Amino acid sequence: MRSPFTAAGQYYSAAILVVIFALGASGCADTASITEEAQLASLTVSPGDLNPAFSSSTTRYDLKVSSSDDSVTIRANPQDSATKMTMNGVATNAEEARSFPLPQPPSITPITIVLAAPSGTQKTYLVFVERPVPPAPPSSNNNLSALSVTSGNVILTLDPPFAPGTLSYTVDVDSNVGSVTVSATKADPNAAMTGSVTAGAGQATGQAPITLNGAGSPTPISITVTAPNGNAQEYRITVNRLKPSSNNNLSVLAVTPGALVPPFAPNRQNYTVVVDITVGSVVVSATKADPDAVMSALGSVIAPKGIPVGQVTIRPGQGPVAIIVVAPDGSQKTYTISVVVQPFR
Repeated sequence: MRSPFTAAGQYYSAAILVVIFALGASGCADTASITEEAQLASLTVSPGDLNPAFSSSTTRYDLKVSSSDDSVTIRANPQDSATKMTMNGVATNAEEARSFPLPQPPSITPITIVLAAPSGTQKTYLVFVERPVPPAPPSSNNNLSALSVTSGNVILTLDPPFAPGTLSYTVDVDSNVGSVTVSATKADPNAAMTGSVTAGAGQATGQAPITLNGAGSPTPISITVTAPNGNAQEYRITVNRLKPSSNNNLSVLAVTPGALVPPFAPNRQNYTVVVDITVGSVVVSATKADPDAVMSALGSVIAPKGIPVGQVTIRPGQGPVAIIVVAPDGSQKTYTISVVVQPFR
C-alpha cells in the first residue's frame, strides 16, 4: 500500500509540470507574436528630417534635402534583432549606416526598407528623398533702366542721353530754377538704390526733389545701385545752374512816325527823331534782347520780365526820354531818344 505522502507528492509534481508547461507555452506565444510583427524601432536620416516624424506604424516618409546634397545616409533598427532587413535590396544590419547617392536635381529617389521576421512576416518602409532645383544665383544687375530730371512739368535734357551703361551726365538749367526732381528706375527691382534718390528691394522706382545751389554753381547728384549679389555702381548727374544773364541790350528799336538818327544798333544808345511840326507824338517800340530783362521809361515799367516788347509815347519838346533795360544780373543800359521838330521851310 502506497504512502499518502507519496501519492500527494506525485500529484503536486504533476501539477507543477502542468504549470511550467503552461508558462512555457505562454512565453513562446509572446515571442512568436513579436517576431511575426516585423517593424522598426527607430529610423534616422542625415541630412534632413523625416516627414512625418518617425513612428513604427508609419511606413511612408518624405525627406527633403538641399540641392547641394548628393547623398543621404539612413540607419534603421528593427524591434526584433532576429528580423532580417534590406535597404534597396541590400542586406543591412541593425543600426548600420547606409549611404545612398542622389541623382542630379530636380529628383526624387525612393529608398525601400524591407523587414522579414523569422516567421515569414514582412513589412516595407519607404523613404522618398527629394533633391530640389538649386536656387538661382543672386542677380548681378546694378543698372538703371530709366533716369530723368524735371523742373515742374518740363523734362530737362540729359547730356549725354540716358543709357544704362553711361554713368555720368550734366543738366543745364536757368538761373531762376531753384530745384529739380530726379526720378530713377532700377533694371532689377530687387536691387537697392541709395544716395540722392532711394528705393529699397522690391521698389522699382525712386524719386526725390533736389534743391540746387546758387545761380552760377553746380549741384552734384549721385545714385548708387547695389545688385542683389552685392555689386554696386554709381550714377552721377551734375546740374549746372546758369548765372543770371547780363544781357541788357535792345534787339529792336523803332519809332512811328519818323526814323531814328542814326539807325538803330544794339550798342548805340543815343538817338534823335526828326518830325514835322504837325506831329503831336511819336510812339517808340523797343524789344529786349533778353526777354527776362526788365524795361522801363518815364518812371514806369513798360516791359516786365517775360514780356519782350514795350512801348512809350514821346511828345515833341518833351526832351530826351530814357529807356532803361535792366538785365537779370542787375546790370543796366540806358537808351535815349530825343524828338526834334523840323521847322517849316
